[in-house]
Amino acid sequence: MVEPAGPCRVVGPPCPAPEPALKILLVSPQDRTYRHGGSAFKRSLNYYALTLPTLAALVPPHLGASVRIVDEGVEPLAGLEDADLVAITAVTASAPRAYQVAAQARALGKTVVLGGPHPTLLPDEAQAHADAVVTGFAERSWPRLLEDFRHGRLRPRYGQADDPVELATLPPPRRDLLRLDRYLPVPVVLASRGCPNACSFCAIPVLWGRAFHHRPVTSVIAELEALQAKTVLFLDPALAEDRPYARALLEAMIPLGLRWAGLTTIRLALDEALLDLAQRSGCLGLLVGFESLSAEGLASVGKPFNRASQYLGAVRAMHDRHIRVLGTFVFGLDGDGEDVFRRTADFVDEARLDLVRYSVFTPFPGTPAFEALEHEGRILTRDWSRYDTETVVFRPRGSSPERLTEGLREAWARTYGLRSIARRARLLEPDAVFTLAANLGFRFYARRAVGRPVGVT
Repeated sequence: MVEPAGPCRVVGPPCPAPEPALKILLVSPQDRTYRHGGSAFKRSLNYYALTLPTLAALVPPHLGASVRIVDEGVEPLAGLEDADLVAITAVTASAPRAYQVAAQARALGKTVVLGGPHPTLLPDEAQAHADAVVTGFAERSWPRLLEDFRHGRLRPRYGQADDPVELATLPPPRRDLLRLDRYLPVPVVLASRGCPNACSFCAIPVLWGRAFHHRPVTSVIAELEALQAKTVLFLDPALAEDRPYARALLEAMIPLGLRWAGLTTIRLALDEALLDLAQRSGCLGLLVGFESLSAEGLASVGKPFNRASQYLGAVRAMHDRHIRVLGTFVFGLDGDGEDVFRRTADFVDEARLDLVRYSVFTPFPGTPAFEALEHEGRILTRDWSRYDTETVVFRPRGSSPERLTEGLREAWARTYGLRSIARRARLLEPDAVFTLAANLGFRFYARRAVGRPVGVT
């Protein structure tokens, strides 16, 4: 019998499977408020981000690469020694941990790539910790980087400056690479990116400009159908800001019979026709950035389209359509008085907001807010791990960091006291038990985690 040419022969033991041409490890580092081993309540609220699953889906198939994802918010870091290339995405609060992981990987002789919001805001800082930095969207730059790495010509900087943003051909995220059992059991979907507004404290306009990018409605609907889920969570930062697109998407979702939740500005709640469509398409709840009851405070951060006089009507319009409201408020804006904490908690009770999230004003680096406060000498620290929206990192006007921290704690305690929960509970609403449980969970969180004293890390 003539044996075939080549290393594998007909007789003898089977040939081992070939090693992958490239081993890629994608890492989302933990920070002070998002880390493995936190409270059971915090873990129960974790939803997965789509950044790393999308990067995994963008790996060119012809590379024959193996890809692993580690999200330190739900699992410990492992596998650095087995990777050829370690890619780390970082927000500002997780940047110090990202740099630690990068140093560990480089000490093992691994090539390190840094990307995400913080490296996009401060690319020169990130460059000191990595072999390459990716800024902005990565739909084109990430595959190009991998090709360059394979051929030994990796460049120090990759970005989207020369590439148009194109979401029509975006592949489905590799959700199969995530530890889905560690997250809220609700699939996450993204239909659009960007925001046309210019709030001074928000990093989105600095990161990606004020353009609004969206996927074709048919593509989003196809993904929703493929997920075969009864409930989904949209992470679009400003889905309703492009009204024609929002209308087309919501109309296309009606036949699916889904239930969904998402984020919005108050504009959606003030647009009755669009709000009706949201209800008909299965909207369960919306996170609305009210931010402040103060016109001066809202103007100081470039959000004049929010008017406190419209808040009660907006909440009632959503409640009339059985849409729950998670309202967010920020303390520490210029114009906030000593009574801001009490006034805000009073409004929460009056409006009967289903859930509330309080935070302190956080001037992220690279934003107009940071530049203004730095010019005024009011930035207290450049320890990015403290930029977690719960720790005071600047000197408030007319107050002190200590008082702002105390006020934050007081507002949480007031809103998640049993009396306020009972006042806001709408027990005749569908799924009222879930809303009550979420309030009790936030109560647990508020009593144990909110309001770190200034200077305590």
